[in-house]
Amino acid sequence: MSYNVRYFGHALRGLASTTGPKRRVSAAIASLNPLPDVVCLQEVETSSFRSSVAHRPSHPGETQLQAFMGRMVEIFGAQGREMPYDAFYFRAHHYKLWDFSLYTTGLAILVNRKTLRVDRHNVEAPAQITYHHVQRLKERKQSRICAHMRLQRADDGRAFHVFNTHLSLPTPFAKEFWATKDKMGRGMNQLHEARKLVSLLTEHSQGEPFVVTGDFNSPPASPVFQYLCDEARLTCAQACVGQIDPKSIRGFPTAGFMHMRMHLDHLFSGSGVRWLDMEETRPFGDITSRFHGLSDHMPLIGRFTLEDSVPPSAPVSSEG
Repeated sequence: MSYNVRYFGHALRGLASTTGPKRRVSAAIASLNPLPDVVCLQEVETSSFRSSVAHRPSHPGETQLQAFMGRMVEIFGAQGREMPYDAFYFRAHHYKLWDFSLYTTGLAILVNRKTLRVDRHNVEAPAQITYHHVQRLKERKQSRICAHMRLQRADDGRAFHVFNTHLSLPTPFAKEFWATKDKMGRGMNQLHEARKLVSLLTEHSQGEPFVVTGDFNSPPASPVFQYLCDEARLTCAQACVGQIDPKSIRGFPTAGFMHMRMHLDHLFSGSGVRWLDMEETRPFGDITSRFHGLSDHMPLIGRFTLEDSVPPSAPVSSEG
């Protein structure tokens, strides 16, 4: 499962985090059957004014992810079930005004300890993929990172990798930004970040199966999407199971803002991952979804299996 949770602040239009969204997202995840083995989250804070002004921490130093996991424990406990997830936070950026913390950005990965073992991760030093087009604004631009884990199945020890990321918006400091109506996925900064991402996949997966997911701020048929599928040879899960037409830029919205609907989130894979279905994935605006109204994005939820033999289909790095 991959989900941009908008800092659990959708009820206040992203201005501040509240307890309600954390509890509702927890309940929605807990209601999935089967439970996801891995949950990748985007737009998760550490602790700041934005994350605490409308939600008072239960103890000093409590992070947003810890508060969310507290709600997870509550929801599972109320159902008489053990909460099976261990949470890992990957810090991306910290906005401060002198010593005052305004807001922070980051990624998270939840791992179901009943089905998987964590072999290694890059929590302490998430891979940096940000492309800085204007160097003098480097410190003001959100840092973009890639979270990585190597996991092993508890039953047979088979290993696979999970990569979680959130690409930048297209930069307005390039003439290409103003040359087209459809701007998402066409930024040269986004292509640079996509190339850095593929280089990381190659470096860390070493031919083992992997899944890469997140908010790519890029729809199908955009240059970023085409690069990832055609040149880097990643498999798009939704296209693989027939849920989307990869040539249609607006066929399946995963996010919405006011009247706009956009397909920005993706699940990709390589090296021996075979997608089975994405039956729980619903387009943005589908009122029948258990996740309707909880964020300005919808989660991508897919099932895959690892092939018995791993074909030589590792992504092609354009960084050498």
